[in-house]
Amino acid sequence: MEITKTHRVHGGTLAYAHHQSVATGTKMTLSVFTPPGEGPFPYLIWLSGLTCTEDNFTTKAGAYGAAVQHGVAIVAPDTSPRGEGVADDPAYDLGQGAGFYVDATQAPWAPHFKMESYVTRDLIEMVERNFNLAPKRAIFGHSMGGHGALTLAMKHPHLFMSVSAFAPISSPTRCPWGEKAFGAYLGDDCESWKAHDAALLIDQGKAKSFDDILVDQGLGDQFLENQLKPELLEAAAAKAGQKLTLRRHEGYDHSYFFMASYIADHVAFHAARLA
Repeated sequence: MEITKTHRVHGGTLAYAHHQSVATGTKMTLSVFTPPGEGPFPYLIWLSGLTCTEDNFTTKAGAYGAAVQHGVAIVAPDTSPRGEGVADDPAYDLGQGAGFYVDATQAPWAPHFKMESYVTRDLIEMVERNFNLAPKRAIFGHSMGGHGALTLAMKHPHLFMSVSAFAPISSPTRCPWGEKAFGAYLGDDCESWKAHDAALLIDQGKAKSFDDILVDQGLGDQFLENQLKPELLEAAAAKAGQKLTLRRHEGYDHSYFFMASYIADHVAFHAARLA
């Protein structure tokens, strides 16, 4: 791993870095914030949404003051492999910047688009080897990254002690973003898509290791009805007897202004479970 730059923030240290990933076969970039103190620190992995890089959350979410208050670190990786020889698409919702946190099985995506393996293996191994982090982790994210956080937590519950999301793509098998991405990355067999659908995983009891799942959704979000569908999470949780705290906020849209307004609640939610 190579650290490319560092900044002092709220008394802690924000580092930008890159490393070679076995999963993606590419250089992957990330940011790591560690609070002041001796550590090792429990940490949160943030997964960003469509078109984002490791920088969007870092510069816009305003999370690091809360991270210092609770003594937790935050890791924010890029959303996909990038670079020469990596497949891409002209649309914003497929290809580079739109990895959807799945391991692609279809051409031309399969050689590099292995974001599930990257987050749950390469990223964790690399940050815990190179930074003062304890093997006590939580995961959260926004939109496509909210989908990623929920599904990866439920598929790999031994890795994460808590999970939350902002405006997640709640059921990608039942919305245009998910149908497009899964069709491209996973192929035409819709049965294979179900393993990456948060609402369906909750319905199957896959979230039972989590005492609660925190989800915040803005009611002014332009993607709410067509793409996000948080009511499907709510219905699945009710059916499975799973605790889900779904908070709806009047007037808030899909932007980082929404996240900045409630990010401290999410940091506190995870810190309580990582303690």
